[in-house]
Amino acid sequence: MKLGELIEIKSENPEVTLSVYKGHFATAHSHMNYYIDVARNKASSKQTREIAKMLAENYKLTTEIDTILCLDGSEVIGAFLAHRLTKSDYYGVNSDKEIFVLTPERINGSQLFFRDNTAPMLDGKNVLILAASIVTGYTAQSAVEAVNYYNGNPVGVCSIFSNLDSCVGIPIHSVFGAADLPGYVTCSALQCDMCKQGEKIMALVNSFGVSAL
Repeated sequence: MKLGELIEIKSENPEVTLSVYKGHFATAHSHMNYYIDVARNKASSKQTREIAKMLAENYKLTTEIDTILCLDGSEVIGAFLAHRLTKSDYYGVNSDKEIFVLTPERINGSQLFFRDNTAPMLDGKNVLILAASIVTGYTAQSAVEAVNYYNGNPVGVCSIFSNLDSCVGIPIHSVFGAADLPGYVTCSALQCDMCKQGEKIMALVNSFGVSAL
């Protein structure tokens, strides 16, 4: 499978790196010149633990959290994040409390749905939304809307990678950002310069991974 030039990006934590491929890629909502491969970041016990540790620093002293809503297969990070936030700590606002780690169902392609036995984990709860990557913000915004619909209070959005600084007014904290990818571009298919120049799409991308064409 040929995906283009592989680039390994380091973070402030030496245990956490990001694999990206430079080329022409398409999702359901956009075209981009990098494929951000977060599969290892979501599956490695070491990486998930360290990513959770890094993200927890943004919330542990200031933000009360009752539920972590995990998108894009980020449940392992979510579990480590809940553990980190609830560690016994004099300064931690969530010290020794219970935090739910929840995954939504999807209906009609993008609408998030919760059953009668899981909806109470959102109702009246302070909810942190965790995504693997945020490129256009479409999925993160859907999650914020779902939390509001189920009478929850979205208190934060975080991810491994984010191209955005905020989502519907909520700051986004991420381990990696667009500044880590020189010349990173994401746009609609109609605005894609690579398409206009006749460059073929190399692969299709979604939350499960990548499929070369």
